[in-house]
Amino acid sequence: MAPDLDLDPGASLAGSPGPAADAMRPRPFRVVRVRRDTQDTVTMDLRSLDGAPLAFRPGQFTMLMAFGIGEVPISISGDPQHPELLTHTIRDVGGVTRALVGAQPGDVLGVRGPYGEGWLASAGADGEDSEDGEGGDVVIVAGGIGLAPLRPAVLQLLADRGRYRRVSILIGARTPSELLFTDELERWADGDVHVAVTVDRALSGWRGPVGLVTQLIPGAAFDPAGTTALVCGPEVMMRHVADALLARAVPARGIRLSLERNMRCGVGLCGHCQLREHLICIDGPVFGADRVLHLMRTREL
Repeated sequence: MAPDLDLDPGASLAGSPGPAADAMRPRPFRVVRVRRDTQDTVTMDLRSLDGAPLAFRPGQFTMLMAFGIGEVPISISGDPQHPELLTHTIRDVGGVTRALVGAQPGDVLGVRGPYGEGWLASAGADGEDSEDGEGGDVVIVAGGIGLAPLRPAVLQLLADRGRYRRVSILIGARTPSELLFTDELERWADGDVHVAVTVDRALSGWRGPVGLVTQLIPGAAFDPAGTTALVCGPEVMMRHVADALLARAVPARGIRLSLERNMRCGVGLCGHCQLREHLICIDGPVFGADRVLHLMRTREL
């Protein structure tokens, strides 16, 4: 049972109202469904207790709280067309995520956000959000649980399929048992999308490709000059994918990478996620490769 919280949106942590204080105040959400995706990963649907939906852009994240234990940044993996249902895909990698993965329908969690820059929206010349990639090709490359932050972009692209020329979804996982959203892949392919999957290590019964996800890039049809690439996964994988796309003449500014280094507050106050001049939580987590790829190649001491 979650503790009673004073959730007056006009109040602040410091005793005076203000947007910064509101950004640090969690809203209570009830778990309504939990689906186990892999041995250590679940997808969880939540609804707000006050009934107000949490609108978000694909690529954004929330700070998800297990009361009395802590909070962690988790990318939203749900459908942006249905903000009344907030979906996260969570892997058990530590104390807080273990508590979140163990939550059951009826439990209440805290949610702050959404935060960060999204996959497809960018500021146009007039300062308003515009859609990148419209009219061109889109290549989505996911490694492991990196498919979860990309799923909202896939769903948005499918909903707006006529606005893009060719869409390719390239997925890599360590083993077939670690693939996410396997029940949706065929449906995505039926939506006039090229879907290809590879694994690092095949198990009995696997008949697909074996190898790194970069080997799927030559099989994807796209015009490099008119391509927007969305890439999420381990940093080493993203570096290799970015290099492979650059080798096919995709402009660096058209390659978008999602970084989630050490985020803790979500609003740029703590500084834990600083990557030289960037604060990942507010300047990202999605960045153009032209802004961060050189920093990702720098060896940390």
